Amino acid sequence: MEAREMGVLGLSAAEEHVYRHLLRNPGAPLDDAHILLRHSADAVRAAVERLRVLHIVREDDGTVWAAEPQLVVARLAEQRLEDLYGEIRVLTHLGPIIDALTRDMPATATAETVPTVERITDVKEIRTRLDELSFFARTEVLSAEPYDALSVENIEHARPLDMRCLRRGVVIRNLVRPEALEDPPTVAYLTELALAGAQIRVSGELTELMLVYDQHTALVPIDPQDTSKGALCARESGIVTNIIRHFERLWDSADVFSPLTGLVESAGTEPSEAQRTVLAAMCSVGTDEAGARASGMALRTYRRHISALMQLLGAENRAHAALLARERGWI
Repeated sequence: MEAREMGVLGLSAAEEHVYRHLLRNPGAPLDDAHILLRHSADAVRAAVERLRVLHIVREDDGTVWAAEPQLVVARLAEQRLEDLYGEIRVLTHLGPIIDALTRDMPATATAETVPTVERITDVKEIRTRLDELSFFARTEVLSAEPYDALSVENIEHARPLDMRCLRRGVVIRNLVRPEALEDPPTVAYLTELALAGAQIRVSGELTELMLVYDQHTALVPIDPQDTSKGALCARESGIVTNIIRHFERLWDSADVFSPLTGLVESAGTEPSEAQRTVLAAMCSVGTDEAGARASGMALRTYRRHISALMQLLGAENRAHAALLARERGWI
């Protein structure tokens, strides 16, 4: 029996073996297939039934046929991604659990273990704290970073954290200085973020570093003139509120990033009617040729729309694009 390859897509060993058997033997009867496949008759019957529910096989006049691998893998990948993102969404909304556990602690213990203002001077500890806050952010991240350029190391470190937030629906609003637009790698990364859904504005008045997570935790430098001296991590509502107000004042007067960089559209833009048509076709047909015919456009135009949609959504593949489009209510 061949090694399993479709387990990552959510199929059991029996289901994969039945599907492969039908690919090799189109329309073959399954009465004695369990002997060849080395599974019980009940296991084969259950596998066929689940494959039918998943639209991986179809029955025609008592004969079972396997669907095309391209369609099957895309459909299973899409379902698997949807399941995984559902689990991620549950795991990232941990606030109620934390609140319930915190209520079980004595008031004095809570006050001692969670200071309202914390002074952090170790650079590694600051980065670890930032990573934790970004990972557990649930609603919004406000970022005002007065840098002139981002190093390659900073970009590579920030990319997975930022993209993870955007994929699970966290709003990212980022303020940068005009000087940052003069550095090509920095502009390329800001463009990548914008296409993935981040809101970016440019402010010539930005002079101080500010980071706010879910409107309840803020990080600012101990010394705005020398960030190497460390950071203050504040959970005191009055301090956080004042930092947010300062951010909002800068945000309201800042310039939108996309026109300054020549972006045609950002990830927050609604798709055109043609793009919605392509999305619907992409999710319902098996080949680009069939999708182009269903959309009433040339194959090259159809593929160009798909490429633009994947960039617009920040998707890694077509199944991922379909999932993100559903999450945004585009299809």
